[in-house]
Amino acid sequence: MADTNPDELERRIARTRAELAQTVDAIADRVSPKRVAERTVADVKSRATGFVASVGDALGLAPRSVERADDPDRLWEEEPPSLAPVLIGVGAALVVGAAIVLWRRRRRS
Repeated sequence: MADTNPDELERRIARTRAELAQTVDAIADRVSPKRVAERTVADVKSRATGFVASVGDALGLAPRSVERADDPDRLWEEEPPSLAPVLIGVGAALVVGAAIVLWRRRRRS
């Protein structure tokens, strides 16, 4: 055993303890409820931003930042887009969903 020098062994033990402490701290940080909640909120915000952007693209809206001092009556530089196609699509989806539910209930009876 060439490395039986007590001072060297103590240094290795101290280094291993420090590395282990860092690993345990990193794991504790990763699974802490606060950090999990922060990551979840960031993920939801990211997905919501993507969803809003895709809806805006579908409606033909160009995104622009809204400043706190903006006049609410002038947020739309031109006529606001028509929501009729979106409402018709939502209504159609609700009708189809209700028809499927009713059809399944009748089949079970």
